[in-house]
Amino acid sequence: MEKNLKKQMDVIMLGTEDILIEEELECIVKKSIEEDKPLKVKLGLDPTSPDIHLGHAVVLNKLRQFQDLGHRAILIIGDYTARIGDPSGKSTLRPELSAEDIDRNAKTYMKQAFKILDPEKTEVVKNSNWLKSLRFEDILNLTSKFTVARMLERDDFKKRFKSNTPIAIMEFLYPIMQAYDSIAIGADVELGGTDQRFNLLMGRELQKEFSQKPQIAITMPILVGTDGIEKMSKSLGNYIGVDESPQEIFGKAMSIPDNIMIDYFRLVTTLDSEEIREIEDSIKKEKLNPSIAKRKLAKIIIENLYTKNDALEAEEDFDLIFKKKGIPDKVEQYIINLKSIKNKKISLVQLLTDSGLTKSNGEARRLVTQGGIKINDRKISDPNLELNLNDINEKVIQRGKRHFRKIITKY
Repeated sequence: MEKNLKKQMDVIMLGTEDILIEEELECIVKKSIEEDKPLKVKLGLDPTSPDIHLGHAVVLNKLRQFQDLGHRAILIIGDYTARIGDPSGKSTLRPELSAEDIDRNAKTYMKQAFKILDPEKTEVVKNSNWLKSLRFEDILNLTSKFTVARMLERDDFKKRFKSNTPIAIMEFLYPIMQAYDSIAIGADVELGGTDQRFNLLMGRELQKEFSQKPQIAITMPILVGTDGIEKMSKSLGNYIGVDESPQEIFGKAMSIPDNIMIDYFRLVTTLDSEEIREIEDSIKKEKLNPSIAKRKLAKIIIENLYTKNDALEAEEDFDLIFKKKGIPDKVEQYIINLKSIKNKKISLVQLLTDSGLTKSNGEARRLVTQGGIKINDRKISDPNLELNLNDINEKVIQRGKRHFRKIITKY
């Protein structure tokens, strides 16, 4: 365990939005060092979707920092709370997920989360282990600790109540269930985004009711997406997925606006505060070109998720595409079985969609019309073009500047 209190506090506080309560945090960290007893640091994730992006990685990075300081990282998979769905920031009741969906998403979450966390130092538990065994009288006892007025202090509930939008009683149970997770593991610290503040404070309150020492709540800022405007979100298309290829991550990182780049250094890298200040000062004093700093950022992100060599190769591919207007050496293949196609022809629009370069035929047709598609560096503008499959074997289709597919045909 790191024995220097100041160093621990500097690392813990780096990039945080709020710490409730900072004085208490310093006391328990000091006691932890003196007694050589790691803190129990809790992070709950509800597997409500199959993938995570860098927005999710912000709190995962903070949990990794606690790990590196020598504390116990406890990752709670909310397989039970996911049945309700966290109402934080939601204006309507969330659709219910099946047990199969939750289990499938949880497996993907773990695979991707362990790109950031040290799996050997992470305790993973499902909250169904304790929540599903609660009796009705236990639940009544829990609900008696809170009032409806307290629940309506929550901003999203307040807005929905005022607008006469339905709020299911089940949704009131969500923050209570999450708070009970803290009771079950005896959490010293709980991490979450700023939208989790209410839930984290509920954990503190419930621990007091159960005569536990109340946890310290640490909230992390919401990461702005690559557009520099909205919260990072897959639905908005402004995200960087932790499971995307190094080449894709590098290209997306280079598209981040200069004015939010330092936020990314603070929130999604493991650089210390002094290094980040030096980068920020150098950019302000025009000693460092923002694009050079952004390259450093992109490589650090990739190194954290993959390897240093992957980061260097991604940079080389980026330069090949944007400086030399070439095609990268490593291109994802799309294999076509000629036995399944009678006339050995396929429309370009259909090929774009089937290969995953576009999400739909409509999008494919629009991109072709706008001149956004090339085959072996030759721009294609006819959305009705039919391709002879025997002629396109080994050829590369390019969408925009960064997306490629190598077509392979075989029997």
